[in-house]
Amino acid sequence: MNTYEYKSLAELLNLTDKYTLPLSKVVMLREMEESEKPESTVLDIMDKRIDVFYESIQTGLNDTTQSVSGLVGGDAARLAAAASVLLGDVSRRAAVYALAINEANAKMFRIVACPTAGSCGIVPAVILAVAEEKKYERQSCIQAFFTAAGIGAVIARNACVAGAVGGCQAECGTAAAMAAAAVVELCGGTPVQAVQAATLCLKNVLGLVCDPVAGLVEVPCVKRNGFFAVHALTAAEMALAGIVSVIPPDEVVSAMYEIGRAMPVSLKETSEGGLARTPTGKEIAERLEKAMREQ
Repeated sequence: MNTYEYKSLAELLNLTDKYTLPLSKVVMLREMEESEKPESTVLDIMDKRIDVFYESIQTGLNDTTQSVSGLVGGDAARLAAAASVLLGDVSRRAAVYALAINEANAKMFRIVACPTAGSCGIVPAVILAVAEEKKYERQSCIQAFFTAAGIGAVIARNACVAGAVGGCQAECGTAAAMAAAAVVELCGGTPVQAVQAATLCLKNVLGLVCDPVAGLVEVPCVKRNGFFAVHALTAAEMALAGIVSVIPPDEVVSAMYEIGRAMPVSLKETSEGGLARTPTGKEIAERLEKAMREQ
């Protein structure tokens, strides 16, 4: 059955209008069609993902040791313990959670790639931070994650979510767009506002390169997750206020795809450009390579 099939953000919105359903419900019904699983099973799978998200947050906060490379570790706990100076409670919590989850990833603890391991902190950090601050129930979180999944599926279909293909605009950019749409619905926004949030978010990360130092998903990846969690909240806030993108949603996705194609290979996860080729970036890579040879 293809009753709830969508290939674009416009088609996704059309389905919400046609059936008078929120984005999350349309995405869930599509998942049921594709997987041929009942609603209870699909909901249970998503519910278990939330358990992993919380596990990753706690692991990242509690384990303050350095990663094997020595490049990351302890920053989530450091931010959580520091006195608040500028960020509001939701933004600060989201940033802490995003750092924690991505630090957990860097140290090989269990995470959920959403949409990728390198950007795994953004979606859960934003949704769970908002849900905790606003006292939303777990069922609402489950629905929000379906909304995020629907946005990610469209971007993956029409552009990409891999840094090796489209740069970090495809990884952290997609994750932030997913998160922004999800929390708009979580906060009572309309499907149109949710898609606008994703669009506002994505259009403002276009051109973001993927330049991991020493080829590791650590620098700048971990801190980038923290930054783009806050970016997603900014887009959501704008969309909830009625701000819209001048460029339509699907055109923004297409632009991301074209920019990814035009981006040099050196800036697409090869560690041959950007931060990876700074003097310090090269020194780190050489030092780690030497350490591996000596093992």
